[in-house]
Amino acid sequence: MLLGLLPAACRSRSGVNGRRFELNGNVVSVDAGRRRVTVSHEEIPGFMPAMTMPFAVKEDWALSVLAPGQSLRATLVVEGDRSWLEGITIIQSSQQGTSGAPAPAPREPAPGASLPDFKLVNQDGGRIHLHQYLGRVLLVTFIYTRCPLPDFCPRMSMNFAQIQSILQKDPGLQSRVHQLSISFDPEYDTPQVLREYGQAYSAGARAGNFRDWEFATGTADEVRELANFFGLEYKEDSGQIVHTLRTALIGPDGKLVRLYRGNDWTPAELLDQIRRVANGSGQ
Repeated sequence: MLLGLLPAACRSRSGVNGRRFELNGNVVSVDAGRRRVTVSHEEIPGFMPAMTMPFAVKEDWALSVLAPGQSLRATLVVEGDRSWLEGITIIQSSQQGTSGAPAPAPREPAPGASLPDFKLVNQDGGRIHLHQYLGRVLLVTFIYTRCPLPDFCPRMSMNFAQIQSILQKDPGLQSRVHQLSISFDPEYDTPQVLREYGQAYSAGARAGNFRDWEFATGTADEVRELANFFGLEYKEDSGQIVHTLRTALIGPDGKLVRLYRGNDWTPAELLDQIRRVANGSGQ
């Protein structure tokens, strides 16, 4: 059943800057609470191949009517470190019998859970294991270097860069904190690729110093096991990787303090938590 075009008043006119791409695809799932819709979309020429990705949605009306199985047309706006869909038009309604039941939530560790001693390889090709960071606050996030959307992996790396910049102004605190970015694309993200990626974000890395912020990966099985521990989900789709986001704050005792599930956290709030944990005041 074809639906008429929605009134122009319903469409967002926000943002005249940034790059704009036409997006056509089918709705896979809707997360109204996080204002996201996952779309299996056609190729976006000049930007990304056909794949399945979650996108931010600004328009309230769209979140209230979008449902799995619908076909839609929208404009993908990429501006700075943000991206979102606007001008959404529902082309075809969902088929009768399409289930809108959400997928079961992945298992996640609870605060206080001990971190297993997973082993990885860093940007220098050196073998590292997570328990070597005992005694320091450990901040872990997951990325892959080819991630195309600025509010996914690039935002995680920009946030870590801001945290590093602030920590460098407080050497006493910096010496008690370690940052670790882990790639879940080990086939492409070799140590050399990770080293070059790190130099693009880390001021220390540009000076050849990865002492306080490392970039690492491992075998496919090693990375999958670690991602599963944190509840991170990812899969390859048309040469890209569809994934969720996880950032973990781990105490000097190797136990999880807090797990951040998306990209809504800010460097300021995480730094506040880091200071509390480093000073022994807990969460």
